Amino acid sequence: MKDKTVPAALLRMHFHDCFIRGCDASVLLNSKGSNKAEKDGPPNVSLHSFFVIDNAKKELEASCPGVVSCADILALAARDSVVLSGGPTWDVPKGRKDGRTSKASETTQLPAPLFNISQLQQSFSQRGLSMEDLVALSGGHTLGFSHCSSFAGRIRNFNTTHDIDPSMHPSLAANLRGVCPSKTRPKNAGTTMDPSSTTFDNTYYRLILQGKGLFSSDQALLAVPKTKGLVEKFAGSHKEFTDAFVKSMIKMSSITGGGEVRKDCRVVN
Repeated sequence: MKDKTVPAALLRMHFHDCFIRGCDASVLLNSKGSNKAEKDGPPNVSLHSFFVIDNAKKELEASCPGVVSCADILALAARDSVVLSGGPTWDVPKGRKDGRTSKASETTQLPAPLFNISQLQQSFSQRGLSMEDLVALSGGHTLGFSHCSSFAGRIRNFNTTHDIDPSMHPSLAANLRGVCPSKTRPKNAGTTMDPSSTTFDNTYYRLILQGKGLFSSDQALLAVPKTKGLVEKFAGSHKEFTDAFVKSMIKMSSITGGGEVRKDCRVVN
């Protein structure tokens, strides 16, 4: 409640956990010695709010030691983040186990903001997730903030023909060029994923239809009829979106991995 950036951070953390070795809390492990852990991989250096998981774990270990995994805590925290942001609630299936392996090098397997539709489709289908799951889970971009690096390629030197990505609305491009100057850019420069960035709603899909999706991977959802139809459906109905999101979250968060219940979420037992 004190920090409005926390819900988005926890939702993203859970997603980044599940896409590498399954939902096994591998994203929570600290680097040790020569082993660089996932959290120090390039896409994860901007993850934050690990303290929320640590605090929950501490309380659980005090009252019920060795029972609730860090992976379950993260799955529950992601759900609660959505609820606290005004989104839907759902029952989170429990029983995940914590993994013992975490490698920064494997974070290259995460879908990137510059992915096109076929790369997104492949990334999701490798994990048993459908095109509907892809479009519904992308709706998580209704929450949170992006640094300039994730969309800079769309607003300057896009390609040999266009300086700006032609799929981006000119007013958004102009605004983003102001926020992300080419020369002396403030370290944490960036923008909210959508104007209602602390409210879980379907604005994200309406923006995409206006050419105002922030990432290439957001705008890419219009590239084929199947995903475009889903964007239109979710833009037109908050309920269609939240129902699909819940279904897809349950599916994503049940990707398995791991084998123990960690005592401290940052280190293996």
